[in-house]
Amino acid sequence: MTQWRLVAAAVLGLLLGTGGATAQAPATTYIQAGRLLADPASGRVLSAHTIVVRDGRIVGIEEGYVGEGQGEVVDLRDSFVLPGLIDSHVHICHENGPNDRVRRTVQTAADLAVDGAHYARITLEAGFTTVADMGEENDAIFAVRDGIARGRIPGPRIVAAGNALSPHGGPGDPAGYRPDVGHTLRRPSLCSGADDCRRVVRETIHRGADHIKITATGSVLADLASGLGQQFTDEEMRAIVEAAHALGRRVTAHAHDAAAINAFLRAGGDSIEHGTNLDSESVRLFRERGAWLVPTLLAGETVGRWANDPNGFLSPAVRDKALLVGPRMIESARLAHAGGVRIAFGTDSSVSRHGENAREFALLVRAGLTPLEAIQTATVNAADHLGLSALIGSISPGKAADIVAVRGDPTADVTVLERISFVMRDGRVYRR
Repeated sequence: MTQWRLVAAAVLGLLLGTGGATAQAPATTYIQAGRLLADPASGRVLSAHTIVVRDGRIVGIEEGYVGEGQGEVVDLRDSFVLPGLIDSHVHICHENGPNDRVRRTVQTAADLAVDGAHYARITLEAGFTTVADMGEENDAIFAVRDGIARGRIPGPRIVAAGNALSPHGGPGDPAGYRPDVGHTLRRPSLCSGADDCRRVVRETIHRGADHIKITATGSVLADLASGLGQQFTDEEMRAIVEAAHALGRRVTAHAHDAAAINAFLRAGGDSIEHGTNLDSESVRLFRERGAWLVPTLLAGETVGRWANDPNGFLSPAVRDKALLVGPRMIESARLAHAGGVRIAFGTDSSVSRHGENAREFALLVRAGLTPLEAIQTATVNAADHLGLSALIGSISPGKAADIVAVRGDPTADVTVLERISFVMRDGRVYRR
């Protein structure tokens, strides 16, 4: 038995790199921070501290500037350091514009994935180290997500929904094309009836979705004059939520109309994207159910600007909807914030340009949030919303080394977050 123990110890030592010889110490990085918002939930800003990073994780925060001669030192003594930012609503594989209709007919999933890799790097360099993709062609977005996770391409950590679920004839059903072309462009995420919607949820998760996104109402950019009201039935939404929750996935709904927002929350949905016309009953349901609102104010500002451009590219049907939604979003976010609704940061980037995500912060402040509250939406709140609080959202031992820096104080002027000067994700520097 003693001999067996000696052999086992020797084998274990070889596996762990400690057998017989001293193991090589892992590379350590010391980030010297002039000011540090390690825990946005508390709002406490530390001065002259050093973040210790090893193997992609934060292993400690030490008072003073340490690390000289012990490893790589990143000098951010003139900067304000905070956790990597999180955008809970992007479409990373494309950007909307005048060529949308043609693009849908000529781009393959491979083309979308290449564009996704391009936009992913732009987003990462803007300080967003994690994003939730809320609707892209399955093969494209899952390839980009997995390529980033394997370290093959640079980009933010991606939580992906894949194809968003839509009712037949709804915003996810291609409109404005010849019938044969529209049929060819249809994605497999259309469903009608509770049982059919359960099937599509299961197939979407089986294909690789991290969460489920549905279009509960009409969409501004869908070229349909069908309004922004509820399009999935109450029964269909209940079936979708039940099927997704049974398989351990959260469900969020694109929703503009108050009736649809409230129906989805009653069905047990986890979050609402946009929430343009939410009302006092919505606020009550958000709080009662603990659901999240992702306001996407930058999308509202963008489509409003497009709609008011006399030389713009929007069709009359889309322009009419954009003129309604743009001005309304900030007032709804104001109502939600005043009512104590939990808010997570999201931009709907692809409507706005990738890399300009941080413009959302100023709009959140316009909606009544303080600069610190706006920062919380993109750190601790978004991490909680995505179920990733154990990994991201703050700078603390054991969490991923997702760290960004700016010159200036974002707790006083949140627009400085539009000018990120340093980005680290999982311990690797992407912008210095």
